[in-house]
Amino acid sequence: MKKLTAILATSLALTLNLIAADSAGFVPLFNGKDTAGWHLRREKGHNSWSIEPGGVLKNTVNTGEHGTDLVTDKKFWNFTVRYEFMTPDNSNSGFYLRGRHEIQILGDHKSGKASLTGNGAIYNFKAPDVFATKPAGEWQTVEARIVDNKITVILNGKKIHDQVECNQATGSEIDKNVTEPGPLFLQGDHGTVSFRNVSIKELAK
Repeated sequence: MKKLTAILATSLALTLNLIAADSAGFVPLFNGKDTAGWHLRREKGHNSWSIEPGGVLKNTVNTGEHGTDLVTDKKFWNFTVRYEFMTPDNSNSGFYLRGRHEIQILGDHKSGKASLTGNGAIYNFKAPDVFATKPAGEWQTVEARIVDNKITVILNGKKIHDQVECNQATGSEIDKNVTEPGPLFLQGDHGTVSFRNVSIKELAK
């Protein structure tokens, strides 16, 4: 029994060390209390963003309304970003790398298939390699890495893009200056979406 306890304790310690190492260098982009470090893309646009209990940033777009994208004050070049999101069925949003390359967010679990404009797509540029969408109302996890012009994305534990070269903006971009650093932004003009645990690790190369 003592031997089993020791083995379990060692296993737990190793797991905790791996988690700590994996998280090293990631900096929160959302503090869970307000939108400090972010600004509306259109200063006079309708602010549809709110802070919900549990550190959730929610964009609520009602029928007939248009929200406004939320943009980081800081610009980035090479990085890995992690975030969680949740949508109702069919709701449409997006997470933009450098403000130019959209990782599509879509409540398309019922479709059961990956597409150029489906959840996890590099919007209208490349469909996910596998379909990984969770049902509406469930939190989904993303880790996206961009180095120079190559994008890798893991959605809900499945690698859906692996070192994909993307030398162009994919639509609704901040600008088309794809060789320059740019902000992250959360698409707010289409549909209801919630985010939490948004963090970034900047990379030297």
